[in-house]
Amino acid sequence: MSFAREASRAVRSTLVLWVLTAIIYPLAMIAFGQLVFPFQANGSIIQNAQGEAVGSILIGQPFTSDRYFNSRPSTTNYSTANPQEDEAGVLKTGVSGASNLAPSNPALLDRIQGKSDPDPEKAIEGDLPRLQQAGVKPTHDLIYTSGSSLDPHISLAGAAAQIDRIAKARGIQPNQLGGLIRQNTDGRFLGIFGEPGVNVLKLNLALDALNPVP
Repeated sequence: MSFAREASRAVRSTLVLWVLTAIIYPLAMIAFGQLVFPFQANGSIIQNAQGEAVGSILIGQPFTSDRYFNSRPSTTNYSTANPQEDEAGVLKTGVSGASNLAPSNPALLDRIQGKSDPDPEKAIEGDLPRLQQAGVKPTHDLIYTSGSSLDPHISLAGAAAQIDRIAKARGIQPNQLGGLIRQNTDGRFLGIFGEPGVNVLKLNLALDALNPVP
């Protein structure tokens, strides 16, 4: 068999495989996703009562108001930081990831415990005293960031710890908030992996539906 024939066969095989794997297969997967799993394929975007897209249930958002369930702390501000004003350098390595600070690192201790300074611009309001002042019993997920800093969930204990503060701020009964937490709790993956968690965005949307912000 001649070299030219072998080369021609190799080129044809390569082209066929390229069409199958680089064109037909990706397009088939896109079509399958749009037909069978359109919500997940389009980013798991959810809408508010006005039909406006407010975010993905897969990526956390910063909630800090006393009227809402607060999110976990984030080393990247949930990727909402302005790269042009990133004085803390949280976006230097990308838009997700942990701080990798050791437990004894002063920067971590300042963020959690706070730091007083005659210069107001250098003072740091710690997460721990802020929670204690609001009457919230600190839980690990309300103090420490997640590995990705984009975690959309808090623990059941972290959500329950905020009930009294939100009930007071909104003037509603605490038992109503307990019901919302149960309704927006995601169970273990496949029933065995991980721990149940409360999706903060879904929970706060349900909270606004129950008790709209004036």
